[in-house]
Amino acid sequence: MVGVVAYGSVSSIKALWETRIKKSKEEEQKRTARGGAPGRLSVGAWEDRAILARLKQKLQTEDGRLILRIEQEEWKALPGCLVQLSQVQEWQIHRTGLQKIPHFIPNFQNLLVLDLSRNSITEIPKQIGELTRLKELLLSYNRIQRVPEELGGCESLERLELSMNWDLSELPDQFRNLTRLQHLDLSLNCFSVLPDCIVALPALVWLDIGGNCLQHLPEDIHRMEKLHTLWLQRNELERLPDNISRMASLDTLVLSSNRLRDIPPLMEGMSNLRFVNFRDNPLILDVTLPPIERTTEDDEGEDDREMFGREFMQMYIQESRKRAFAALNMHRVNQTDEDS
Repeated sequence: MVGVVAYGSVSSIKALWETRIKKSKEEEQKRTARGGAPGRLSVGAWEDRAILARLKQKLQTEDGRLILRIEQEEWKALPGCLVQLSQVQEWQIHRTGLQKIPHFIPNFQNLLVLDLSRNSITEIPKQIGELTRLKELLLSYNRIQRVPEELGGCESLERLELSMNWDLSELPDQFRNLTRLQHLDLSLNCFSVLPDCIVALPALVWLDIGGNCLQHLPEDIHRMEKLHTLWLQRNELERLPDNISRMASLDTLVLSSNRLRDIPPLMEGMSNLRFVNFRDNPLILDVTLPPIERTTEDDEGEDDREMFGREFMQMYIQESRKRAFAALNMHRVNQTDEDS
């Protein structure tokens, strides 16, 4: 009996140790799979701690806002440990070679400004639409080719900059859901038309779509009731719609370096237009502003007048109207001679 008892005790102890050894091996395998070493904190965990400490050094507080600022350092991808800094309200990450916006971006619900301009980003992730408090999204000078429809979910967005992304040529219809968007920069891209989803934006006051391939403007452009600044330089516009004269809030209109042949006569009544530029267009009429008397206190008067271009526009329309009347009168005279 004693031998039986002893054998039973040994068997129990053996089973217990086998269970412990098995559990220990499983834990070791898990650590190894994560890049760790037996009995120590994994290498991955140490790297995360080091990277997180490095990122914390990039934090700054300005005007009560917590900002993550990284300039001219190589960060092709942002690490997952960044989610531990979810209280950050603004990202300023420039010239880092960053290739994509991380898919864990929805973890940053406090984010108000996302400035990732001058990087190598090729796409905007669908998760961007979950940032419902985001006010500014700045992605100029990247390699973005398309805008996801989910961006329309950024209901608080007020400023969007997508300048110089080269292959960007269209926007999703859901873009019209950005009802608070005031400032939009699409310059230096490949747009051939002004998308209707832009014309439909109710709060838009500033638009730059210069340096694209626009060939015409929509006839209902006057729907942009609050727009006060419109940059259309370096496009392929050959004419302007008459309804541009109905844009009551338009204050600044830049049309330099297009293919315009004429100026709509109805624009003469645009008393709200303060700054306009028709320079470098093949206009039919050759109109020269009359010289002005300049004093030493007003030496720059000529330059200012040329830059604003408003007086030139008025003179052009008046000259165009005179020539039209002259042509009409000549036609009447010729008609009378033929009848007699």
